[in-house]
Amino acid sequence: MKQRNQSLDALRGLAIFGMVLAGSIAFGILPAWMYHAQEPPPAHQFNPQLPGISWVDLVFPFFLFSMGAAIPLSLKKRIQEKAGFWAIGWLAVKRYLLLVFFALFSRQMAHAMPGAMGYGVAILAFGLLFILFFQSPAGSRLWRILKGMAVVITAVLIYVLPFEDNKGFSLYNSDIIILILANVSFAGICWWYITRNHPLWRLALLPLLAGIYLGGTQPGNWCYTWLHWSPLPWMYQADFLKYLFILLPGTLAGDWLLQYSAATKAPDAGEIVRIRLAGNFAAAVLICNVCLLFGRYTTINLVATLAGLLLCYLAVATLRREHFRLLYLFLQTGAYLVVLGLCFESFEGGIKKDPATFSYYFVTTGLAFLVLITLYSLQYSRVGQIIIHYLSVTGRNPMVAYVAGNLLLLPLLQLTGVIHFFDAMEQQAVTGVLRGFLFTGLVTALAAWFTNRQWYWKT
Repeated sequence: MKQRNQSLDALRGLAIFGMVLAGSIAFGILPAWMYHAQEPPPAHQFNPQLPGISWVDLVFPFFLFSMGAAIPLSLKKRIQEKAGFWAIGWLAVKRYLLLVFFALFSRQMAHAMPGAMGYGVAILAFGLLFILFFQSPAGSRLWRILKGMAVVITAVLIYVLPFEDNKGFSLYNSDIIILILANVSFAGICWWYITRNHPLWRLALLPLLAGIYLGGTQPGNWCYTWLHWSPLPWMYQADFLKYLFILLPGTLAGDWLLQYSAATKAPDAGEIVRIRLAGNFAAAVLICNVCLLFGRYTTINLVATLAGLLLCYLAVATLRREHFRLLYLFLQTGAYLVVLGLCFESFEGGIKKDPATFSYYFVTTGLAFLVLITLYSLQYSRVGQIIIHYLSVTGRNPMVAYVAGNLLLLPLLQLTGVIHFFDAMEQQAVTGVLRGFLFTGLVTALAAWFTNRQWYWKT
């Protein structure tokens, strides 16, 4: 169980690493595959007609998938304690509201004021978030006082600071990624609880959503009305729920991690070889899809994907099924979703992240299952163990890693003048990539430092 949880944490950590790296490499001078496929260099102007995906376009769905897989794991104790629907519902509402606040506060505090004072405010905001989201020891009077003070200071800052364009704090200026996660998390928790014993019912929601989104492309019907109606558009939009196509299959991974944890046994030497082969073939399928879909070699990609999946199956098929049921399930589900997504590839003008297509949902979700196999296999080599540990300790503290760059590291670099060193690295392609890895390394090291001290931020 520990190893498999490490794989899930490592997947989340991999997504965070990619997220920070994609935002910190030099812009405009690197090859197009180093950026979002729909925002090519040098201008990075969004082109919704441009099909294809790059590695950057896998970051968000991998994080969504890992969030879905964590739902059964995080609610296991409450289910064992016979928590009812209203208790779980309140937990979902609380998490939703906290994430909405996190999306608003973290986004606007990064640009609350100009100059050195603004950098100081950003660092203060990081400290406030630490106090507000840190899981303090139960019954600690000191932390209750600190949290109360943090709430008051936060409210004062929101009221008095000028923020962007001196317009004050705005409910419509939030981090869109966190806002999407908030909406999808709320819906995913509620639907998982209702269908926790009936996974097919859980997946049955997806064809209904598909019908609504397809039917809602044209006005004059209830699907269109529902998709474009919101009582509070700054915190809820029905369009966000399309990402349930990624999160709900992820909950299956979490269910299986719980269900088959006790059955998994330590592999023998021959099985380790086959597990590592399966991991390599799964990684090859990932690389093929990213490279060939970006280059629009769709037929070659289909053939290469089928060949890679077959080889992966041949490696897994010789393992003891009763001891490695998880790998079978991850491979079967991942293979089906990837192939399903490739069947949809020509639909909606080709695979795209923005606007997201059905091909994008299915391919990226299937690849997430396959990456779990790769990460599982890495634990059987020394280098792989180092990689898994590094990614997993980062993945256990995603909220820290997400805001550490904008609210702590960048302000410190600005105040100390070290930012000029980073800016100088943006002039050439090689140093522009090194700049991204250096910045990402600092952010993930900070998140790992928090994790090692068990300073977890949670909702």
